[in-house]
Amino acid sequence: MKANVADLVSGMLAGSQSSLAKLITLMESYSSDVPKIMEMISPHLEKAYCVGITGAAGVGKSTLASALATTARDKGLSVGIVAADPSSALHGGAVLGDRVRMQQHFLDSQVFIRSMATHGSQGGLPRCIGNVTKLLDAFGKDIIIVETIGVGQTETNITEVADTIVLVLSPEFGDSIQFMKAGLIEIADVIVVNKADHGYAENLVSELKTLLSLSPNSAKHGTAVLTTQAINNVGIEELYQELENRRRILKAARQPH
Repeated sequence: MKANVADLVSGMLAGSQSSLAKLITLMESYSSDVPKIMEMISPHLEKAYCVGITGAAGVGKSTLASALATTARDKGLSVGIVAADPSSALHGGAVLGDRVRMQQHFLDSQVFIRSMATHGSQGGLPRCIGNVTKLLDAFGKDIIIVETIGVGQTETNITEVADTIVLVLSPEFGDSIQFMKAGLIEIADVIVVNKADHGYAENLVSELKTLLSLSPNSAKHGTAVLTTQAINNVGIEELYQELENRRRILKAARQPH
């Protein structure tokens, strides 16, 4: 193991954002040091609560993630955000669109934001996303928000990294039945109808509740349907409380009996 990798891990555990950023870069490049890094951070894991936000492009996922981060910070919690971006056709890196939309958090040292290119991986997330969330966990983040790329109906890989999955829909895009066919509604713990001031929002909520009543999986883990106007901060506190309730249940389940 390279000495500087050990130094990076020590620096990250001591609170260095620069060390964290460099370790994430090693994860993205699939460095040969990755297994050793994961071994070193293993005693510091399973403290953070990871929320996955998925849904089609344009429904307001980034705005919702930013609003949730603001609410968490108002309650004194630290936040990590990992936003999957399409790989640039020119250099293969993330196009950083989500970081632009979350610029209100740039001066807050308790919010760490990283955009990551998918490099063509399927499922709306980079392949190294699980290791990156573990780094943020070891770094001491209370809440980690993972936002998928927004490619639409194939983004079920989020189930492998998130404790709670939020599916964001918009009345503007209609047809929730397509999401049911794709399995996204089946994996969602919370469904958010964003842009709820749209005229079709009430109908979409009603349609979703009907679909969920017919789904045994949704009934099993009590899928919630909420409405928001993320851009106006409407419904965000209610969404946060729903997520917090699920975090408490998860934490209790993890406690040794």
